[in-house]
Amino acid sequence: MSKLIKSVRGMYDITPDEVWIWQRLEKLVTDTLNAYGYQQVRFPIVEQTALFHAAIGEATDVVEKEMYTFENRKGESFSLRPEGTASVVRLVLENALIRNQIQKLWYNGPMFRYEKPQQGRKRQFDQIGAEVFGLSGPDVDAELLLLTHRLWQLLGIEDVRLELNSLGTSECRQRYRSVLIEYLNTYQDQLDDEAKKRLHSNPLRILDSKNPDLKEIIANAPVMTDHLSAEAQDHFAELCQILDHCGLPYQINRRLVRGLDYYTHNVFEWITDSLGAQGTICAGGRYDKLVEMQGGKSTPATGFAMGVDRLVVMIKNKNHWQVPARGDVYVVIDPCWSVAEATALVEKLRDALPNLSVLLNLGGGSFKSQFKKADKSGAKFAIILGQDEKDQGLVSMRSLTDREAAQQQLTVADAVELLQQHNI
Repeated sequence: MSKLIKSVRGMYDITPDEVWIWQRLEKLVTDTLNAYGYQQVRFPIVEQTALFHAAIGEATDVVEKEMYTFENRKGESFSLRPEGTASVVRLVLENALIRNQIQKLWYNGPMFRYEKPQQGRKRQFDQIGAEVFGLSGPDVDAELLLLTHRLWQLLGIEDVRLELNSLGTSECRQRYRSVLIEYLNTYQDQLDDEAKKRLHSNPLRILDSKNPDLKEIIANAPVMTDHLSAEAQDHFAELCQILDHCGLPYQINRRLVRGLDYYTHNVFEWITDSLGAQGTICAGGRYDKLVEMQGGKSTPATGFAMGVDRLVVMIKNKNHWQVPARGDVYVVIDPCWSVAEATALVEKLRDALPNLSVLLNLGGGSFKSQFKKADKSGAKFAIILGQDEKDQGLVSMRSLTDREAAQQQLTVADAVELLQQHNI
C-alpha cells in the first residue's frame, strides 16, 4: 500500500462540518459590502515578485522572510501573494479603473506567508479586504471602521476593540523616523539582533517587538503623534469626531504602527483577547503614496484586510450558529419505482422548488433505513414514492419535525404548493 500523502504543513482542508461557517460568514460580508456600495474584484494568486518588493518594502518581514518565491522556466521571479493591497493597486492601474474615478472595491481569497503555523495563523490564510481609491478625507476611513463594526455585530463577535493611531504624512513619518533612530541609537548595546537589523531599514517595526528585554526602551521611545503636522492632526481629529458622533468606541494607541511601508495618516487594528497571541482580526489604514509608488498618478487610498480564519475560530468558540440542515425535502422511494422514474420526478420537484434543497435517496435501502437518512439530513419533510402512490399518480408527504402530523397523499402540484406555503 502506498504511503498516505498529507497536506503541506501550514496549509489546511476545510471539511463539511466547518465549511458552512465559512459560507455563512462570506455571505454576510458580501451582503454588507454590497450594501455600502463596494464592488468585488478578483486577482491572481501568483504575481511578479517585484510587485511586493516595491509595494510592501524590501526591509519588511513579509518580503525578507515570509514570501513563497520561485522562478519560472524563463528565470523570472514570481511569488504567491502574501497580501491583497499591492495586487489591487496593480489591478486598478493595469485596467485603468482609477482615471478620474472613485473606486470602492473588495476581495476575498487565500494568501500565503512562510511563518510558524499556530492557531489563527497558518501559512495559507484567507483574507477579505476592502480598498478605496480617490478619496482623501477621513470620512471614508470612518466608513470602513463603521462597516467593520457592523460586521462584528452581524457575526455575533463581541470580544473585540478598536485601536487607532496616525502615522501622519510621508513627510511626518520621515521626520519621526529620524528622531526614532537617534533615540534607539543610544541603546545600541541593549537592542537584540532583530532590532539592530531593523534600526536603519525599518525602525518603526522595532516598536512592535515582543522581546520583554526591550519593553522599557520601547515604552520610553518618542511617539509619532508628537511629530504630526497640523494637517495630519486635523485629519486624525476629524476621524475621531465622526466616530464619536456615531457612537463607535475606540482607543488611541500611540504605539500602533503597521508593518508595511506604504501606510500614511490613519491606521487601525481590531483586536480580540480570545485568540491568544494572534489577537488582530482586522487591520488597515490609509496608503496615499502606494499608487504612485507602483507607477500611477498620485491617488489617495485607504483600506483594510480581515483574517477569515481567525473570525471562523471566534465563531466556533462562541458556538452560537446552528448547523444548517443539508436538505429541505427528502424523497424516499420504494423499489417498485425505477431509478429513472424517481429521478425524473425529483427533477420536476427541483424545477418547481428552485429555492429548496430536494434530496433523493440514493443507494436503495428499506423504508426504515431511508427514513433514518432523512432524519439525519435535517430535512423538514419527506416525500414518499410507494406502490400506492405509483398506482394513483400521487405522492405522499410527511412532516419530519412534527411526528403528530398526519401523512398526506397529494398530487405533485399540490405537494409543491404546500411546500411553498410552509416557506421552508
